[in-house]
Amino acid sequence: MTSLVTVFRAFNPADAHLVRSRLEAAGFEAVVTHELSALSLDGYSMAAGGILVQVSDEEAAEVREFLETSTASEEIPPGSE
Repeated sequence: MTSLVTVFRAFNPADAHLVRSRLEAAGFEAVVTHELSALSLDGYSMAAGGILVQVSDEEAAEVREFLETSTASEEIPPGSE
């Protein structure tokens, strides 16, 4: 059975869903977990460890590499704003 591995942790749902959608656009299957718990009480997101973006353990290494390389390449070059 495939287990899920956390590849990204956020403290607001927008960041978590942005990462999830980027992963899905790249062909990975990703899920957001702990979102409802994190939104139930003020400050609970941090106490609970945040909102998690998870993928299968089989894709985890490839997903981490994708996140590391895509984040660096998506920065806006100076002067192009």
